[in-house]
Amino acid sequence: MATKASSTVKEKLEELHALQVIDSKKDQFQILKGQLPIEVSDLEDEIKGLETRLTRLEEQVADQLEEENKHKENIINSNTLIEKYNKQLDDVKNNREFEALTKEIELQQLENKLSEKRIKEAQISVEQKKEMLENTIGRLDSKKKDLEEKKIELDKIVEKTEKEETKLGKAAERTRKKIEPRLLKAYDKIRARYKNGLAVVTIRRSACGGCYNRVPPQIQIELGLYKNIITCEHCGRVIVDNEIGGYPPEPKEKDKPKKTRRAKAKAE
Repeated sequence: MATKASSTVKEKLEELHALQVIDSKKDQFQILKGQLPIEVSDLEDEIKGLETRLTRLEEQVADQLEEENKHKENIINSNTLIEKYNKQLDDVKNNREFEALTKEIELQQLENKLSEKRIKEAQISVEQKKEMLENTIGRLDSKKKDLEEKKIELDKIVEKTEKEETKLGKAAERTRKKIEPRLLKAYDKIRARYKNGLAVVTIRRSACGGCYNRVPPQIQIELGLYKNIITCEHCGRVIVDNEIGGYPPEPKEKDKPKKTRRAKAKAE
């Protein structure tokens, strides 16, 4: 739907204010959900990380067990060789053969000691990894339980608000199509700047409804003339008069009840 080229300033302000009302209602739903969507996303990421860690630990345990078995086989092979060399010692014919066999036996004995050391190291590592596995599984189970509870809580809220959010989303889309791209871009930029998402505000008690700074009387008069789109000189939000905002007009200075001497003295 194309934007009307002949839209008056008042019409443009009405459209901006209508969009602000819709967006503010949508923001209320986000407030209702609170941090739940972020918490759910964070928990899902944390669970993925823990599952990856769990897989890595399981692989490391398997590697250590394989290493342990390899060294156990080395010991068996070394013992077989030692037994063989010891038998050969009974048939040696000279000192050279005797020394050679003795060195081989010593070498295999050293290999056994080294393998025994590696086995102990592997066993210690496996115990440590198993302890880490147990802790990781505990944390993973806890996080999965938390995630399930958060999802149930979030799903209940979504179930209650989904229809209204969809309705508001469509209304916002229709309204945005009516607004000039230039104004829409400025509106989105202002909205993103403030946590409460207010880009279009009214005047309440002679002050800007966004930053609560005083709006000069001349500016208040100009708002009702609809000659220009006026923004707050302090916060940059678009200001609309109370007629567009749906509030009764602000009382003029001369219409405001005057304080009696007693009231003035009490105020001082």
